[in-house]
Amino acid sequence: MVSGTITDKSGRTLSGQTVEAFAISVSHIPLLSIGFNCALGASQLQPYIKRLSKRTAFNTSVHPNAGLPNAFGEYDQSPQEIAALIDQFLDQNLVNIVGGCCGTTPDHIRLIAQAAAKAKPRISQIKTHA
Repeated sequence: MVSGTITDKSGRTLSGQTVEAFAISVSHIPLLSIGFNCALGASQLQPYIKRLSKRTAFNTSVHPNAGLPNAFGEYDQSPQEIAALIDQFLDQNLVNIVGGCCGTTPDHIRLIAQAAAKAKPRISQIKTHA
């Protein structure tokens, strides 16, 4: 599994790669999955996961934060809110593997798992990993 971090609305990873460049840079490796985690919440990650899922034949993963940190550095997104957002990822056939990152609690993970259990696996429309 390879998971990158989109740092902000620039849509680039910590190393400055676009979503497409990130996918290409690891496409030669036999991977279980490629995805994004941390720095952003599910709603902020959605456009980047959408681009990635259309670019790779690998399984895709997402591990968002529980929203963005507030002024105190805490995460306010409820387990129900993040599960509803993850439902959208699953309904749109964007991801195979889901989880949580900063600010997620066992309750977040439980509801994410319940959402995933009801979904059909993502099937890539791409036949190669390049």
